[in-house]
Amino acid sequence: MVADAQIPIGRVAAAARPRPELLEVDFDQKPFTVAWELTRSCALACVHCRATAQPRRDPGELTTQEAYRVVDQLTDLAPSVLVLTGGDPFMRPDLFAIAEYAIRRGLSVSVSPTTTALVTRERLAQLQDLGVQMIHVSLDGASAASHDSFRGFAGTFDRARQILGDLADLGFPTQVGTTVTRRNLDDLPLMVPLLATFGIRMWSLFFLVPTGRARHEDMVDAATAERLWEWMADLVPQVPFSIRTTAAPQYRRTLLRRAPRHPSTPQRLTGAGYQITNGPSGVQTRGVNDGKGFLFIDHLGEICPSGFLQLSAGNVRLDHVGEVYRSSALFRSLRDPSALQGRCGRCRYADLCGGSRARAYGVSGSCLDEDPLCGLSETEIAL
Repeated sequence: MVADAQIPIGRVAAAARPRPELLEVDFDQKPFTVAWELTRSCALACVHCRATAQPRRDPGELTTQEAYRVVDQLTDLAPSVLVLTGGDPFMRPDLFAIAEYAIRRGLSVSVSPTTTALVTRERLAQLQDLGVQMIHVSLDGASAASHDSFRGFAGTFDRARQILGDLADLGFPTQVGTTVTRRNLDDLPLMVPLLATFGIRMWSLFFLVPTGRARHEDMVDAATAERLWEWMADLVPQVPFSIRTTAAPQYRRTLLRRAPRHPSTPQRLTGAGYQITNGPSGVQTRGVNDGKGFLFIDHLGEICPSGFLQLSAGNVRLDHVGEVYRSSALFRSLRDPSALQGRCGRCRYADLCGGSRARAYGVSGSCLDEDPLCGLSETEIAL
């Protein structure tokens, strides 16, 4: 059975390092974001779950002491963001101890729990007291009918609304994640006023990748995706929260294509995972992608490019996280735009976008292949 240390938790001061500008981060040396799947255990049975989560914890999970050693390695690596996720990280009784230790070591920690009865107002307040920077809540529809059909259990929509209300009352920075599939396209505009009522900081739209329980036929097509990115860009100045994408870096080049070229006053577009500076001297871009500014550790310690591209390049029980990120052939290939194949390899947006490497793998079996979600013409990618 997994060994868990029971450590008293008290209020600690957030000691996270100042977050650097994205363009200042050398992706060959360190990731901007690390997502760490503390457990694959979860009480829900979501139809799109990339982890194929199970109700019971795996006895092979990292122990608390092993988790502390991972934190020590991550402290050396110094990512700008550490996300504790699952499964449901609340299924681990040592979640608070791990989060506290990471914060004391200077890491900026966010937590992504599942919307179950484990997420109480008191536990959220406890995470806030520890210095956790943000909570991620999943909401996949504008009604109980649409959301609950995703999650596999009735009542999860109401539970998510309760959690969002508690976070708003606490003043806890909140990100909402929504999985975009053919099933919930009509719900997306209806979600906008709902999200605004909770005062969230960010809405992250995750474009489905066929991995885990997610099915290929549930993905939107490229033309629909392009329309959605244009809709999102139109929405940005109208809403009180930021908008980002997950597994859809094409949204960044949608924003870049809308920006005026060589303005007299320099402009900067910065979001979660990308930065664009546009001024008289030209355009600089930087974008996070699977294995490029991003690293994922699974519940057994496997070191992967992302949670949606679960190809292991090492294991924290045997390898140092930073050395795997910097030196493994898999990670190095994902950071090399010239290694991309097909239309992604020919595209002028390869550094900012590069396509979803996870979707390329899920569809074709090659993580360097082109992303089928892109709707640009050959002329547009070459301009």
